[in-house]
Amino acid sequence: MNRKAFVPEGISPGNFSKYDISLRMENDGKFQLETTVLIKNLSTDDWEQLIFYFIPNMFTKSVSSELEHPSKVDFHNISIDGKKVNYTLEKDTLSMMLLEKLKPNQEIKVNFSYELTIPEKGLRFTKSNSNYHLAQFYPMLATYRNHKWNKEAYRDRGETYHTAFSNFKLTYDIPKEYTLVSSFDQEVFPSPNKGLLEVENVKEIFLAILKDPLLVEKDEGISIRLFGFEEKKEELYQEIVDEATIALKYFEEIMGPYPFKQLDIVIDGMGMEYPGIVTAHSIYNSGPSNSQQLKSMVVHEIAHQWFYGIISNDPYNNAWLDEGFAEFATSLFKYAKLKQSETYNSMFRIDPERELPVNLPLDQYDESNMSSYVYGKSAIMLWALFKEKGELKEAEEFLKTYYQFYKNKEIDSNEFMRFTRYYFDLKDDSLFEGWLQLEN
Repeated sequence: MNRKAFVPEGISPGNFSKYDISLRMENDGKFQLETTVLIKNLSTDDWEQLIFYFIPNMFTKSVSSELEHPSKVDFHNISIDGKKVNYTLEKDTLSMMLLEKLKPNQEIKVNFSYELTIPEKGLRFTKSNSNYHLAQFYPMLATYRNHKWNKEAYRDRGETYHTAFSNFKLTYDIPKEYTLVSSFDQEVFPSPNKGLLEVENVKEIFLAILKDPLLVEKDEGISIRLFGFEEKKEELYQEIVDEATIALKYFEEIMGPYPFKQLDIVIDGMGMEYPGIVTAHSIYNSGPSNSQQLKSMVVHEIAHQWFYGIISNDPYNNAWLDEGFAEFATSLFKYAKLKQSETYNSMFRIDPERELPVNLPLDQYDESNMSSYVYGKSAIMLWALFKEKGELKEAEEFLKTYYQFYKNKEIDSNEFMRFTRYYFDLKDDSLFEGWLQLEN
């Protein structure tokens, strides 16, 4: 590959945002929040409205009537540059008309004052045991492209929200018996009950407010902190931390630097990735995973720190670019470091019934088989790229080059194919046929 001749083309998010969030948790589990978002229009269009995701509303009684303990959401005030505005909140879509058009390169400041409670048996945004998982708990500005806001309908399977790299400042105040674990990498354990945290250039932030966690920690340049809740599993927790340490080093070695000073693992809730922190315990609340599944889940979520956290993609329209790549990197780790030859062999098995391409939007798959495409078939077909081209070492070199070109950028399927054509000097698209829907 002539790397000097190749110029990566990341996709513009259409905006840049700075979030300033003030959070106070009361003893009864109610949260009082003030969120100010400074937004810059990076598109070429004049904007007449703003559209945010507000996912907590999906778990209110009016939307999720089946929940025994739903969330409650109450907006006190929304204002733009100090002037109160009208808004609509339908399911997870929070939209407002601007008082005057926002032109390209202009900035605007939106303030949200609201309170909420956390549901039990929510999805990611949930109360689990005595712990509070604050995922997507603030209004999240959608991306803007093709002259419109890029906001899709919420779905239970997959991630349906897509946000740009942004800067965050959090001021928090929580009851003394809790500790805060989050996407910010300046925390200590136990955390003070009041504090100010900042992080830049991340797609979102996640907060876990934990009661009486058990900490297992290992620091070999990057502090890996595991928070568990069962003393009888302390040995397993240590094994997870040891494997996570090896995985993190391997991913840094074959791709590039992990961007934080610490990585937090919370063994509670469903398996999910966030910048600087992952959760792992069950798959879609299906009951606890066994120890081997749990270790594999943690490594997969750590791989997401690169594929989603550093190299961004739209998880609704191109889910395979983070899930497939994370699964692929996990398989490489198991084969290269854990010497699991079965993982290597399984990379060649393709279910003949999986005829659809892997890069369709989520709504074009049945919920029952979506994962087998965006996780399974995509990882197998990525491996097939290297089957006759150097295999493991070439796969690792491919990922390193891919990382160097696309770190802190957003990529889609067309750009992946453009990169791959250059990388392998392909004369046609036969390598993509049968698993990627080609551009028209």
